Amino acid sequence: MTIRYIADMHFDHEAILAYDNRPFDGVEEMNEALIANWNRVVGPEDLTYILGDFCVGTPERWAAHLRRLNGRKVLLTGNHDDPAAVEACGSCFEAVAPYLEVSDGARHVVLCHYPMPAFRDHYSGWYHLYGHVHTAYEWNVTENTKRLIKNLYARQDVCCMANVGVMVSYMDYTPRTLDELAEYV
Repeated sequence: MTIRYIADMHFDHEAILAYDNRPFDGVEEMNEALIANWNRVVGPEDLTYILGDFCVGTPERWAAHLRRLNGRKVLLTGNHDDPAAVEACGSCFEAVAPYLEVSDGARHVVLCHYPMPAFRDHYSGWYHLYGHVHTAYEWNVTENTKRLIKNLYARQDVCCMANVGVMVSYMDYTPRTLDELAEYV
């Protein structure tokens, strides 16, 4: 079993194409690319943590997308995740929560849709994965804060956090493992 992470898929969200300058000609092309990329790397027994903003569609559209995605899924709710759709599709997920602390091998990972530079044990090698800020100004602020904290402790193994939004270049619209993300924390 492999564990992967992704955020801000925004299935069925027409406006996200322009907001993120996503390289798709329309929402259906984006939806199909997200599903193809996911299924290319996620096997039936793999676990993927979705860190919010999965879909802006109806509960039926949520279910249709979820049925097409390989593997087991956990949802960390985001600001665009409609509570009615989340509730209707709750059985599609192994868990639904706004925040989780999990183990990925010997590593500890704090998961939340929102970035938190002072996350639990940020000074002792824990990781924090998040979404929400896309590649906008708030991501620059988050990255600057991370840099300041690393400088404060004069170590690179503190404030190990990464944006797992699909539009970030190292994500390339594909769920990633913690090993793949390690160079970006």
